[in-house]
Amino acid sequence: MRRFATVIVAVVAVLLTGGGWVLVANDYALREERVSIPFDGGVLDGILATPPEPGPRPAGLVVFVHGDGPVDATAAGFYRPIWESLAAAGYASLSWSKAGVGASTGNWLHQSLGDRAREVGAAVDWAARRPGIDRRRIGLWGASQGGWVVPGVAAGRDDVTFVIAASPAVNWLRQGRYNLLAELEHDGVDAAGRAAAVAAADRTRELLERGASWREYRAATLETHPMTEARWGFVMRNFRADATADLTAMGRRGVPTLLLLGEDDRNVDADETERTYRDLLGDALTVRRFPGAAHSLARTDVEDDAVWGTIVGVMAPRRVFADGYLEAQRDFLARLPADDGRE
Repeated sequence: MRRFATVIVAVVAVLLTGGGWVLVANDYALREERVSIPFDGGVLDGILATPPEPGPRPAGLVVFVHGDGPVDATAAGFYRPIWESLAAAGYASLSWSKAGVGASTGNWLHQSLGDRAREVGAAVDWAARRPGIDRRRIGLWGASQGGWVVPGVAAGRDDVTFVIAASPAVNWLRQGRYNLLAELEHDGVDAAGRAAAVAAADRTRELLERGASWREYRAATLETHPMTEARWGFVMRNFRADATADLTAMGRRGVPTLLLLGEDDRNVDADETERTYRDLLGDALTVRRFPGAAHSLARTDVEDDAVWGTIVGVMAPRRVFADGYLEAQRDFLARLPADDGRE
């Protein structure tokens, strides 16, 4: 609570002392349209962000696939600098609030990763019918958990012509263990604390493997902060996720792919991800790694300090990200062939 109060004080101070600059810094070269995408008898509440002025030809499209959590269409504004960079290359961006977030119907915690893939497919179908969108230049942008969704969609659809993957993992269970150990090391936890944390994680995995109910999990867990019933159900549906087979199929299609990785990522093993993507995607892959970048590809100093991160996010939102991150995506799209995004 004290940290939250400090962040609020920092935000108020920034707004009082630099209100005019804040307005300028948060003015993006974009047009945003609120859209509703039909899905499973409900709707996905989305935003279609397009270049500010029509170009000589219809815009290509980047469809955004979120990572974990209750993410809204803009990721609390985090996506807008990315959308602006993509618009500079002649591409629109489509994003929607997860099921149960904002005006989107349903509940994202009730979804499997397969459900999320169907959601993406519905969005691509919807977008391909929109005027002003070049259906020959539609691709996917996926972050973190989205890395278990995007490859399957890209492998199975000829109309997906490129992929941008930001900090994706390969295997759910290996990613979880990597994240646990990296956070323990970062926090300087002693040997006894590390052993207790690993034991708790091992117990949770045993319960998942045998399909334990939430009540069984709550009775047996060693975790300090147990999962809610809804979260347990979500993890139970998805903990066997592994992107290898879908990446292999995507590699057979030769889908041009930009892989973006942060050197300071404590959530995902960037080395394992890069090695796997290189092995399976071959010459279709472009890799950019960013020193001083965290899992979100924000600068590590920004992500690890709530007050400083808030100040930078409000005053200079494009500076939240690692140097070169926004430009790498713009340049990747600009280099794609003009006809349909494929070699």
